[in-house]
Amino acid sequence: MGRWRVSPKDPIAALRDLRKGTRINRNRDMDWVRTLEKKSSDRRIGVWASLGETADGFVLQLTDEDGFVGEASAAFDKQPARGDAAQALAALREHLGRFGTTLFAPLDLQVQLSQPWFVPPSLVNSLRRDAVAALEAARADGYRRPQRGRPVEPPVPYPEDTLSYLANVFNQKAHDFYAKHGVKVVGAAYESHEELGEVSLMITKHCVRWSMSLCPKQAKGVVGVKGTVKAEPLQLINGSEKLTLRFDCKPCEMHVVGRMKKSVLNEQARQAQAVPLKFYRTRPGKQSAQA
Repeated sequence: MGRWRVSPKDPIAALRDLRKGTRINRNRDMDWVRTLEKKSSDRRIGVWASLGETADGFVLQLTDEDGFVGEASAAFDKQPARGDAAQALAALREHLGRFGTTLFAPLDLQVQLSQPWFVPPSLVNSLRRDAVAALEAARADGYRRPQRGRPVEPPVPYPEDTLSYLANVFNQKAHDFYAKHGVKVVGAAYESHEELGEVSLMITKHCVRWSMSLCPKQAKGVVGVKGTVKAEPLQLINGSEKLTLRFDCKPCEMHVVGRMKKSVLNEQARQAQAVPLKFYRTRPGKQSAQA
């Protein structure tokens, strides 16, 4: 049977083979979507900006937090600022600090002028753009790649000497890493399709029993309720698929337990025939087991 991944923006005409009555798994989490739409990281390099004057114009110097300096100057016919001098200085500082989408963010702005000169925003933008370019060039010229750290000898022992499929070891390099650090038994990852019985497919702190007020910890100390709540396993049912919920109350974890589907095994076998995998098919540790 064919498989499709359908997005709301996809035209229906592109899904001609999708028949009425086909079961569709909907995967949409608005919290996750909103998180992706936000800025995940926006690192800026702090700079100190200083605007001064020359004999025939103005000069802008940028010094970043790593000590690199970029400078730009421009000739300009100096004229005294009109109106309120304090207001003109504030406007000049505001335009000076607009670094926009550059790599830099102002830490401090200094305006060192002999008197309140008129400095148009276009000149400030030109000086800032050229000074940023000079600073970026100085950083590129002064960059020195850090030396590679030396590995610790002997290797630090891993806290456990036995790993199950939950360690997600799926290739020989991962196995060799754990073996190097003293692990004696390394189980293959679940994707290697060796765990054919029922295993924990997901371990989560979110507890269905707690949400249904069936947690023994909730009933602790409640007269008439204590001891009546039993740790019976629950099930998640999605069509013909059933997953068992088991509860480990000491670490307060819920395990979603199931087994590998035959359709997944069949699909994996077909893919392996078409494109042979480099991953091993049996327990890691046996060098001859690599495909």
